[in-house]
Amino acid sequence: MGRITARTRVTRITLGESSAETTVSRREDVLAVEEPLEIRVGGTSLSITMRTPGHDFDLAAGFLISEGVVAHTGEIAAIRYCAGVNDVPSTGSGRRGENTFNVLDVTLAKGVAAPDPSLERNFYMTSSCGLCGKASIDAVRTASHHANPHDPLVIDASVLASFPDRLRAGQEVFDKTGGLHAAALFDGRTGEMLVLREDVGRHNAVDKVIGWAHGEGLLPLTGMVLQVSGRASFELTQKASMAGIPILAAVSAPSSLAIDLAEESGMTVVGFMRGRSMVVYAGEQRVAVPALAEVAQ
Repeated sequence: MGRITARTRVTRITLGESSAETTVSRREDVLAVEEPLEIRVGGTSLSITMRTPGHDFDLAAGFLISEGVVAHTGEIAAIRYCAGVNDVPSTGSGRRGENTFNVLDVTLAKGVAAPDPSLERNFYMTSSCGLCGKASIDAVRTASHHANPHDPLVIDASVLASFPDRLRAGQEVFDKTGGLHAAALFDGRTGEMLVLREDVGRHNAVDKVIGWAHGEGLLPLTGMVLQVSGRASFELTQKASMAGIPILAAVSAPSSLAIDLAEESGMTVVGFMRGRSMVVYAGEQRVAVPALAEVAQ
């Protein structure tokens, strides 16, 4: 399995008020590893994404769910690593031909249709943009198998406000590198954090969470809250909708297209979660607040 972190030599410069107060130090630092992962279905390449190694099977399953290829537990028969080999020369730190664990092949269950050819992403896809290369925005408005605009979940605002700090407290790799996004799934009825995943890509972290839920037989994820460390993009909103998640909460801003999709699908989107403050952009009926007078606008 690939590494999650790597060490490198760095030079830290701290500028002072004068040259005499400026310091230069050299030391080792820790970086988050970024490596490509090719996802194949039945031997045919479907996507190549840059990700942080780890929980790759969850990532593949979550990706297939968010693309509408599969929807239920049991529709994936098997996932295995293929022989993605390196080209390290014999004089290097490894041996030529070693498996890099950067190629996965997914076998769908009998009777499950193969992916539509239009979904194929036989090109490089960066970790910061899971939608790069899509022909049009209409192509990503995938019909969800689990959309539930009438999900009855109502969560107390004070409970919701606690999620970002709990997400941050669970980011073990971020503590070492400062360079990873995170996503966590919370039970909106009990406030329990069920799973947390980190990755160099926001969309990968979410796919890993959804893939974990698929493996646990939890789909659709009614009554759940997806908390993310960054912004609420259109793609993250789509992925939440595809998994049946009623509330997407983010520490930063949503995009206009994310809110359009949330309103269309009956989701709740909360952004700018900072301490005891938050902004509800869609589906405010799911966030309960104390019976205080609202400020008229």
